[in-house]
Amino acid sequence: MQQGKGVERRTVLKAAGASLAVTGLGATATACGGGSGSGDGTVTIRYAWWGAEDRAQRINKTIDLFEKKHPKIKVKTDFQPYTDFGKKFNTQASGGNPPDVFQNAVGFLRKYDAKNVLLDLSEQVKAGNLRMEGFRAGLEKFGEIDGRLLGVPVGSNSMALVIDKPVYARAGITPEMGWTWDDFDEAMARVRDRTGRAGDSGMYGVMYLYDLYLRQNGKAFFTEDGLGFTEADLTRWWTKAEKGVASGLFADPKKVAQIKPKSALSAELAGSEFTWDNFTVRYTSEGKSEYGLAPIPTTDGKRTGQYLGSLMLSASKRTQHPVEVAQFIDFMVHDPAVATIMGYDRGVPATTAQYEAYRPTDPVNKAIAAYEETLVTAGVLEPITPHPNGADICEAAFLRIGEELGLGKRSVSDAVEQFFNESKTALSS
Repeated sequence: MQQGKGVERRTVLKAAGASLAVTGLGATATACGGGSGSGDGTVTIRYAWWGAEDRAQRINKTIDLFEKKHPKIKVKTDFQPYTDFGKKFNTQASGGNPPDVFQNAVGFLRKYDAKNVLLDLSEQVKAGNLRMEGFRAGLEKFGEIDGRLLGVPVGSNSMALVIDKPVYARAGITPEMGWTWDDFDEAMARVRDRTGRAGDSGMYGVMYLYDLYLRQNGKAFFTEDGLGFTEADLTRWWTKAEKGVASGLFADPKKVAQIKPKSALSAELAGSEFTWDNFTVRYTSEGKSEYGLAPIPTTDGKRTGQYLGSLMLSASKRTQHPVEVAQFIDFMVHDPAVATIMGYDRGVPATTAQYEAYRPTDPVNKAIAAYEETLVTAGVLEPITPHPNGADICEAAFLRIGEELGLGKRSVSDAVEQFFNESKTALSS
């Protein structure tokens, strides 16, 4: 989840967070794999990830440090931009040659698991090669599926409302924990009326925001094996979004599309935008204003539905070197020096040791840490929504169809029908 110059150029509206369409992974467990060994006992493992160039530079520094501490383990790197990672990984996995260890996200755990790609790291924990204690706020459970450890978190983030602070000040708005959706709608109207700017960038395709709204109302976007809401639920949500655009509460989707990849918030089309908390640096680098983090609106004034999300590290079932892979993952999530190198590039460090090792001094990153501390202190965090096999395809469909709806290419009824048709296919495959 990306700070400094390394922040990934994407928002929730661009299929953030955890979205990457990877299909057709056909790897099965065998004795062969991508790593290699040598006559002197040196082992080479392959590590693949996606992200911006700055992330690659940071990770390469951590690898140099790892290799100094583990001279018999060499790490061959495979870095791809976000949009290219899935295609290459798919090809490698289908050909039986996936990387030994790779960056992963919750939306892909069950997909990769169903394709028999992921190594259960539980045995390495039992053997003492990988520690799963010392994680913040229950994150040690984040990569577990049916009691198997398929991913280890490297950082955390949560949904937030990023605001243009001077705009909110001119509108006389001070969001506080527990404010409701009615309060939010009133605030958007005040931004529109007092500043001449749309209140928010809009919520057509923000799947993770809709998930929080559903969770506040006793549902969720996904269940263990399907969708957790009805066509009537989505009709109400997208109808509200449509009315918000028509009334000027939300930014004009056509204008938002025109200024991409710049965000509607930093382009001064809107006074706020829902996204992941650690993306705040993006707005600071893109825009001219000062940006802050506001709480998620609630239905009842109490429950936000929030959880901590995370990028994670997973291992291939085909690896010839599970011990060395486990030692590498352990180093990446526990060693304090890694945190001082990575900062908040992949979110707030997942383990207490790394969290305490890196204390940001700049206002933006300090605000991100404070925001997550507030969520923990307030006791609003809940278990993450399940992500069944096919969740990534549903997420991509929600984004795409939501954008088509916003651009006037579909009616609400047509958009809802199309989304459910595509999701049914994705979740039944």
